[in-house]
Amino acid sequence: MNLGHANVNQRWRFLFRCLKLKMINQDFDAIIFDCDGTLVDSEPITVRVLGDFVGEWGLDLDYDDALQLFVGRDMQMIVEVLESRLGSKLPNTFVEDYRERQSVALRRDLKVIPGADELLDAITKPFCLASNAPRDKIAVNLESSGLNRHFENDRTFSAYDINVWKPQPDLFHFAAEKMGVATNRCVVIEDSVAGIEAGLASGAQVIGFAQRHHEIPSDKVPFVRDLHSLIEVLAG
Repeated sequence: MNLGHANVNQRWRFLFRCLKLKMINQDFDAIIFDCDGTLVDSEPITVRVLGDFVGEWGLDLDYDDALQLFVGRDMQMIVEVLESRLGSKLPNTFVEDYRERQSVALRRDLKVIPGADELLDAITKPFCLASNAPRDKIAVNLESSGLNRHFENDRTFSAYDINVWKPQPDLFHFAAEKMGVATNRCVVIEDSVAGIEAGLASGAQVIGFAQRHHEIPSDKVPFVRDLHSLIEVLAG
């Protein structure tokens, strides 16, 4: 037996246990994932499409500003902000037209977040997806990224199912109930401030995800920059 190799493995196992203890305060029964920005890298695409579209009405929407303002928010709030900045109402067909453009861009350009597929493969406890997006967009995200193999329809939940959006906690309560577990026995994985606030308000344990170095979602929860690092935490 190579004692040096064995000692290295023991040290790695110890470090992973420390990471798990830092991320998770108590045992859990299920995991609830956000979708946009957590499992699929859709937000830069949707913000770009939104900026190009409102530009047709003369509104110059700064990309970084829009990313911070709109990520994780519901469409009604986004429209209200845009109309406030424009000083006029957008057409009644704006949301429908935007969704169509968004869908085309997502089908063409969407990429899975590195580590998402491996993480979902490794998890043995029940998990689901809970998103502020409508079901049509969730379906496009999952199909375009190839992650649909992990989620049956009874494991995807939309805020449009209950007409309450994050940062309210209702969607997480709804998802947990449908999964047959208590919300405070769930771990929520989120990338947005709205999602993190919703998770904390629901009583779930929350882990933030920040893929890009400038995107630290919150100092209220532990966070990771690489989904691979959650494999030991959630599947170990």
